[in-house]
Amino acid sequence: MIHRLEPLVVRHTHRLPSPTGPSGKGDIAARQFDAALMSVGFKLSADLLEHLSALSEGTVVDTAVRTLATVREMVGDHVRHNVYFVDFPANVPDTFDFWMGCIAEALDDDTTRERTQAQLESGVLDLLTLPSYGNYRHTYAEMLAVHDELIAAAGDRMTVLRLGKGPADEVTALYLALAGSPTPLGDDELEDLSTLAGHCAEGPQPEAIPVREIRAVVNRARLQVGADLLLDTVTDVLRLACALSDGDVTLREPSRFRTLPRPVRRTLLAALDAVVAASPAKLADVMAHREAWKRLGERLHPHEYPDRPHAAEVFAVARGDRIVRSLDSRVEELLARYDVLAATELLKSAPGKLFRALDRLLRTAGTQAERDAVVAAAEQVAPLVSGRVVLSVREHLHNRAAQTGKRRVFVNRLGRARVVPDARSAVRAPERTRLIAALDAEIRRRLPATGHLVVDPDVLDVALPLSGRATTSGLGVLPRGSVSPVDGELLRFFVYWKQTAHRTDYDLSALTLNSDYSTRSWLSYTHLTAVDGEHSGDITDAPDGASEFINLRLGAVRGTFVVPQVHIFAGEGFDETEESFFGFMLRDAEQQGRPFEPRTVRMKSELRGPGRVALPLAFHRGRDGRWHARWLHLYLKGEPSANRVEEHRVSVATLLRGIMERAPLTVRYLTDLMAEGGTRVTVWDGATVPDGPVTYIGLEQPEGLPPGSRIITPGNLRDLIPD
Repeated sequence: MIHRLEPLVVRHTHRLPSPTGPSGKGDIAARQFDAALMSVGFKLSADLLEHLSALSEGTVVDTAVRTLATVREMVGDHVRHNVYFVDFPANVPDTFDFWMGCIAEALDDDTTRERTQAQLESGVLDLLTLPSYGNYRHTYAEMLAVHDELIAAAGDRMTVLRLGKGPADEVTALYLALAGSPTPLGDDELEDLSTLAGHCAEGPQPEAIPVREIRAVVNRARLQVGADLLLDTVTDVLRLACALSDGDVTLREPSRFRTLPRPVRRTLLAALDAVVAASPAKLADVMAHREAWKRLGERLHPHEYPDRPHAAEVFAVARGDRIVRSLDSRVEELLARYDVLAATELLKSAPGKLFRALDRLLRTAGTQAERDAVVAAAEQVAPLVSGRVVLSVREHLHNRAAQTGKRRVFVNRLGRARVVPDARSAVRAPERTRLIAALDAEIRRRLPATGHLVVDPDVLDVALPLSGRATTSGLGVLPRGSVSPVDGELLRFFVYWKQTAHRTDYDLSALTLNSDYSTRSWLSYTHLTAVDGEHSGDITDAPDGASEFINLRLGAVRGTFVVPQVHIFAGEGFDETEESFFGFMLRDAEQQGRPFEPRTVRMKSELRGPGRVALPLAFHRGRDGRWHARWLHLYLKGEPSANRVEEHRVSVATLLRGIMERAPLTVRYLTDLMAEGGTRVTVWDGATVPDGPVTYIGLEQPEGLPPGSRIITPGNLRDLIPD
């Protein structure tokens, strides 16, 4: 069982749980394992290589087989990436010439000549009816044969796998880190937590589980082993019921509740009864999800349990048989009368809600006395608000400095984005400045003593992960809003998808924008070549998987922004395919190699989201000529079919402008607060070894840190968020 959980540890921590087995001479097998890893951009740390070398050859080989499969999937090398044009990026034809060649072949084919002639006479030609269009014309082996070996370069990615503790200890540590996360997890992380919780339910537990949807996943595992449940609101019980039905614990989508066994029904009703008996005011929470409660009532049969009268009240409220005023409705009533003082006083009983309402309260306030009262209330309850909410409001206030001509960017929990003009009145400077100072002081107070803090400069512009929904699972992925340097001469995007049941056509495109966000050019299946790059060709069916690539010479790009995107032309959505992912590679001009070379992959992320257009990230050239990646993780609604880059140019440019105008809180913000609080902060130069244990924050763990150092990388960046 424990070996089945090993891939989770490797993916999340880049540590290999300490392999165990008979002693022996495994040094040759260990070096071969290391060489195989390097071919896909990974490497064994010195202590892991030494540990493996002391084990038997069979143990090393078994470990290598498991680990190689995991890391190949992490980087996207577990599938075969073919290309339409066999020697891509060389000899990609002009789009019009290519189409004319496909037409000529169709006219030469007796089976398609008549149909093609009829389409040409009508003036409308469907490319998909041409036999030589949209499908691979050569095998994967034939494609490999025409490409030279990749020339190794100093800039190739090398991700180090480090020696972990024993398998049980590593699994427990990962479970505790995910279950105790101060920020919501992404869907893939929640799924991993569910797997781990089933294994760890009877072992050590985190001191607190602050995120409610995480608590639901943990409670399901605890219920299955008969452990005490962690429930203190009626909504906790609803989330648990969703988890038991494999539904949506975030409650953003309706769950289809299953028929539950009687012991489970008794447990849920007993929990509801206890929560309401302890605090009848919590019945007000029912109205936020009344339809879900009504459907759950049909499964729990509360009328069969007369000894649980308080639980029955929950469903009476959901049906409307009993009226309970919610806090939100009372606040709305007061604000409708412009009674800001009373609304503020009422919200002080729910500090998180008060913080989320600060902007509205300040805009609604008509007098200086009312504005002062709102700020004073926020200062008073700040110690009671979660660190994630405090940071979110701090970020919001920073971006409310100047509103003239600004745009509001709305991104929901699924990554669906839209932009509208910001018509709100401004938050006045005195209140904004006073609040920012109070929030900075509160965050500074909560930051732990770290001793000597060493920071990699490349991590300073990484956005704080205030929500797991602001990123995706994958390799080298950073939270939405992060900025990271791009060093290389050739930038190559790739997308891979494998359809589940229906013909599915994804189109990889790249839009180039000028500094004013006007369109300069694009690369797509309708525009295969440009002065700055090439498209690998259109694949329109993926029963066995398909890949598309775009190759860009960064020095030849004339625009300021490059926005790669994936359009669904036909078929299954991103959430419906068997597999779909996007990524990019960086190479030197002389490296050559196959279209897909795993050790040049800098980022690979899963495509799992709503809408028909995916925008994983954008690239921006600064005034100094250097390129940087700006992480987006966004989806546009698009059209049901036939989405193309040409049709979404304006909406993509508008969205990008809105994103670029917004500044997220970054690692730099927290390190500056730590320095102001007296922490010794050193920028890592890659050479100077600290003289004792440190807290290190960086994109990767470097070699040579003293024993006992605490390491924070993107995989556990959430640990920086104070409680």
